[in-house]
Amino acid sequence: TQICRVSKLVSNYTGIAVQANKAVVGANAFAHEAGIHQDGMLKNKQTYEIMRPETVGLPQSSLVLGKHSGRHALKSRLSEIGYDMSDEDLNKAFVRFKDLADKKKLITDADLEAMVTDEFYKPREIFTLDGLQVACGTMGMPTATVRLGCPDGTQQVQAAVGMGPVDAAYKAIDAIVKTPNTLLEFAVHAVTEGIDALGEVTVRIQGCNGSHKLNAQQNIEQPRTFGGHGADTDIVVASAKAYLTALNKMLVASGQYGPVEIASVQAVNV
Repeated sequence: TQICRVSKLVSNYTGIAVQANKAVVGANAFAHEAGIHQDGMLKNKQTYEIMRPETVGLPQSSLVLGKHSGRHALKSRLSEIGYDMSDEDLNKAFVRFKDLADKKKLITDADLEAMVTDEFYKPREIFTLDGLQVACGTMGMPTATVRLGCPDGTQQVQAAVGMGPVDAAYKAIDAIVKTPNTLLEFAVHAVTEGIDALGEVTVRIQGCNGSHKLNAQQNIEQPRTFGGHGADTDIVVASAKAYLTALNKMLVASGQYGPVEIASVQAVNV
């Protein structure tokens, strides 16, 4: 049970790194990414492992989520982090997962959390983001071209110039949606580490002529605010998704398009 510990000790003393694909002691010795391997491991670990990782000093095997992973591994990992999905929702999540895996080499639990939140916990889309292209840099004015799917089934394209790519994208969206509002909060942070990190954007807007809510503590009515969340490896796309989500919430709250609809994915109490 000390083989891996001794291997690391020798590596530190000699300065020679252990290859990741080295048998028994390599970092990938008990890691499985291919979908067929992960499915076999979930059914019976002895299918692809002739020894248990505990016998060489490792805590357990690992199922690495990447572009070669299958539905079984994704469902298992989602269940572990607290999401129990129907087959229909799992298929939707798997499509989104594959798209993300094509952009990132490895998918972490934080990536999955952001993906599920962005894909399922959002209101019915009145306007949908069908396309976004930006041009920016030191040699010209930041410009964004946005294509939105509209409630009547048509598509509208609008271009705008702004102080930056996000500002330009928001102005282009405003030109199509035509819902006056004030941006109160805009926050960006990386969900995971690395240059290919998944970016997460949160916005909060307030309608200029929208509804009000009662402040129970002060017994006064205040303008209602709406939050939006978006996640993508492209931070401008994530920003557009977040803003459009907030706008959709505002439009639904106005009563013109019906109540908010939430997907059937359920969070498991863990």
